[in-house]
Amino acid sequence: MNSNSKQRRKAEVILIIVTLIWGGTFVVIKGALDDASPLFFVGVRFAIAVLILTPCMLTRLQGFTKPVIKSGIILGAIMFLGFSTQTMGLQYTTASKSGFITGLAVVFTPLLQMLIEKRMPRPGNLIGVVLVVIGLYLLTSPAGASFNVGDALTLACAFFFALYIVYIDVFSKKFSIIHLVYLQILTVMVLSFIFAGGFETIRFNLTGNLLFALAYTALLATIINTYLQTEYQRYSTPTRAAIIFTLEPVFAALLAFLILHEILGLQGVIGGAVIVTGLIVSELSEVIEKWGLIPWYEHEQSSAE
Repeated sequence: MNSNSKQRRKAEVILIIVTLIWGGTFVVIKGALDDASPLFFVGVRFAIAVLILTPCMLTRLQGFTKPVIKSGIILGAIMFLGFSTQTMGLQYTTASKSGFITGLAVVFTPLLQMLIEKRMPRPGNLIGVVLVVIGLYLLTSPAGASFNVGDALTLACAFFFALYIVYIDVFSKKFSIIHLVYLQILTVMVLSFIFAGGFETIRFNLTGNLLFALAYTALLATIINTYLQTEYQRYSTPTRAAIIFTLEPVFAALLAFLILHEILGLQGVIGGAVIVTGLIVSELSEVIEKWGLIPWYEHEQSSAE
């Protein structure tokens, strides 16, 4: 295994840890939203992260160049659009449908990668995408055939998360990681407070559950995860990263079982297994090509050359 492959493997293990932390937010936030309105909660969560990071940034002010500021604001705006459309969508659709539709970011990502970066995903990655979508359906078991406004908002959320994954790949290879992280978090904080003030009845009752949720989401899910994703996703590809991130509902279901004693059921277990299979197929995409298991891909590659 060459150094690039080792670096990619290390990065993708870290992205799995990032996804595990994200999976924990479902359990943590579930109770916290009884005490706080959603967008205001997001604003406070990101404000805590900004307060923690600001002293560190005071010695790095020279790094805030115009291109870095522009890129950080773009990433932050896309991140906010993903959070806000998902939150608003949950008011009109079921949690299971929201989980499935959000997971469709894995479908948008290779398409956006081709449009924005002009890069074609490996066929093994695309096979992994198909398996992951099937697994997501089995895991979340979306009920209800009608497509409503909540589903549309959640579909927009999936698109924005996919767009974020691709632009992380673009910007993280060009600019300072710590400056991008800070600007993203600052942008989400500002937009969350603006939209909370304009679109929701603000609630904020400081309880033990809410304090724990803010600590978990601000420190782990915001500061650490935003840094790790921005730093390490560039060593993978957007499509592979999107497939890894679909482990989020698997981890969420496992943690809900362990902590909240929620029963997943046989179909959910099968769905989780199919998602993991899709991840493994994506990880082994180079081996699949080397063994010639996708002959049409080799033919296309040789023709292109």
